[in-house]
Amino acid sequence: MQQSFVANRRFFDDRNFPRGFTRSGRFTLAEGNLLEKHGLAMQQLDQGARAPVNEEEERFLLVCRGEAEATTPYEKTWLKYKQRLAEKRKFHTVFGKKRIADGADDFSYVETDTD
Repeated sequence: MQQSFVANRRFFDDRNFPRGFTRSGRFTLAEGNLLEKHGLAMQQLDQGARAPVNEEEERFLLVCRGEAEATTPYEKTWLKYKQRLAEKRKFHTVFGKKRIADGADDFSYVETDTD
């Protein structure tokens, strides 16, 4: 029986995760390592560029198509990766556009007579 998810090179997604999977803060160390080592094979299977070589890879395709529930680390990690790609990433700043536009961060000093 052939080994599952064998890839001839590491998988990186510099466009969506320029600092790497583990340093993105969106994957655990184990998930990041699994994606780097086996992500290319999983991507090729998911996109139809590669045929499954055993039952584990055939089941992976069922999971990718939504016909089966994810149970293995490969299946769960790949679905998490695809979910992270579909999410809109929020960007938080200290000052929002409205506050800058209103000039609300301008401070003025007013002297008052208390006598």
